[in-house]
This record gives sequence, structure tokens and C-alpha cells, in this order.
Amino acid sequence: METLLGKTDMRKMMSREEINHNVECIKKQVEKFVSFEGENAAIIVNNADWLLDLKFVDFVREIGSLFSVNRMLAAECYKQRLETGLTFFEMSYMLMQSYDFLYLYNKYGCKLQMGGNDQWSNIIGGVELIRKIGKDDSFGLTFKLLTTKEGKKMGKTEKGALWLDPNKTSPYEFYQYWRNIEDSSVETVLKMLTFLPIEQINELSNLKDEKINEAKKVAAFEITKLIHGEEEAKKAEEASNALFNGTGSLDNMPTVKLDDIHISIVDAIIQTGIAPSKGQARTLISQGGISLNDEKVSDTNYMLSEKDFSQGYAILKKGKKVFYKLEN
Repeated sequence: METLLGKTDMRKMMSREEINHNVECIKKQVEKFVSFEGENAAIIVNNADWLLDLKFVDFVREIGSLFSVNRMLAAECYKQRLETGLTFFEMSYMLMQSYDFLYLYNKYGCKLQMGGNDQWSNIIGGVELIRKIGKDDSFGLTFKLLTTKEGKKMGKTEKGALWLDPNKTSPYEFYQYWRNIEDSSVETVLKMLTFLPIEQINELSNLKDEKINEAKKVAAFEITKLIHGEEEAKKAEEASNALFNGTGSLDNMPTVKLDDIHISIVDAIIQTGIAPSKGQARTLISQGGISLNDEKVSDTNYMLSEKDFSQGYAILKKGKKVFYKLEN
């Protein structure tokens, strides 16, 4: 069960099948960091297994009676939503997440709940709930959030989110994201998302001007290696070097195979997913945001032809950071 903290609208309701699918996907991602086999194996559980069987009257009597609405409304997450409307369902998130902690404490001996610092109120709610039943050995730990360039939480429902799933964000795109972070974010990213020695991080973070790009390359490689493995990180690095330095290989950059190369530039943009509609594709072109083989495209009616594929492929680019290799 996810919380509303940091959200500006209500979360989409998911079916039990969707939840089960998400649990399996999350497990595959977590398996890269913890083991679910052998001695001291990690356990992954689905809180739907106990929340869906709760009886409302029993829950509000036994759990709800231990929460103060006044204290809940004092939490920043709820205060932000009061102006736009706060549903009873959203209000109950804190109760349900707190109950999750209590359930895991009783069943598995779980004594520590960890989460982003936007989860502080909910985590404390769980700690206090456990203490109200007479136990004083539960704790909460929060950590700094990664945010988008706009300063918003990098959640999976936020615009500009970066997915760990390679089917949603390819290793190359993942690498490029970190390769293009803002200079001011380099130190934070290196400290939060890599295991490099602090001395090396300090040295990289102190680089200035063009040299800071070397630090970004290190960050991109290390983080991609952590999530997708060293082989995929090397492939992404080679593709990036081929595009920006003229060295390396283009084999591993995002590639779209066209059924017919004789299509309009607008259709090519849509097929790559750079834009979802012809209208938006034309807008990108008219604003000078589209290039084909490093040549700016200004004609919204431009048709691709054999000359664009003289190397056996064509490179379609949006701005300075989004590249696609077009093949027939």
C-alpha cells in the first residue's frame, strides 16, 4: 500500500492482479541487492494478504481509536492536501501503513521500517502504534529523496520518472540520464548511489567547468552497473562515446527498425516514441528540436529516403540528449 505523501492527486486504484504483477517485478529488481535464498534469506510479502481481509468496524475500533485526527492533520502531507480536497480513503493511508508495521512486527519480528524522508509521518505512526500496544523496540529510518530537475519526488507516477525496469527505461537511456545530470547534483548522486570511496567522490565533485563531465561519466557508469550489470553499463558507455566522442560502438543505442524507410519525419518521430502525436511531433520540428544525422530538420513534411541511410542507418535526435538509431 503506497502513501499519498508527496502526491498532488489521488493514486490510481489497482486490481489484485496488477498488484501481484508489480510484486513480482519488484522482487526481480530487489534480487540484485538481496538474496531470497539460503541462510538469512530475505522475505517479500504483499500487504494485500492481510489488509484485504480486514473488517472495517473491527479495524477502526482497534486501530483507528489509537490515532488522533488532530495530530494527523498537523502532518505536512495532509496539510498540503486539505486545500485541494482530502478523501477519507487517503486519510486512512497512515493507519494502514502503520498497521503494516505492526503486522510485520508481530509476525516476522520486524523492528525497523525504512523509507524516504517524505514517509516520516507514516513511519512514526507505525512506531507509535507498536509502542501503544506495550512494545518499545521498534524504530524508523528515513533517507534523502532523489528528485527530478523540477524538485519533485522521483516516483513512478511522476513525469520524468526513471524506471529500473529495462523494458521501461533501457540501460542506454538510464546511463544517459545520469550522464546529463546537473553539475550541482554530481556530489549527491555519487554519495547516494555509488560505492566509490569518499575520497574519490570528493575529488570528482570538485571538478569544474568541462571537467565535471568526467565525474558524470563515472556516476553514469557506476549507477548503471549497479542496476543493470557491468556488461550493460559498458554497452551504454560505448554507445554514448560513439555519439559524443566519435569512439565506441552504436550497436547498443536505442534502435527502431522501420518497415519502410520512405516515411515522413513526423511518422519517424512517433515510431521512436519521441512524441506521442503528429501535432506534438510537428511542434518539436518547428521549434528546432529535431535533427536527422546531425542536420536540423525544419520541414514538417520532410520524407526520409535512401540518402538518409547511407551508413546503413540514420540517427534521429531530439534536443541534445535523446537519440534513436533508425534501421530498415
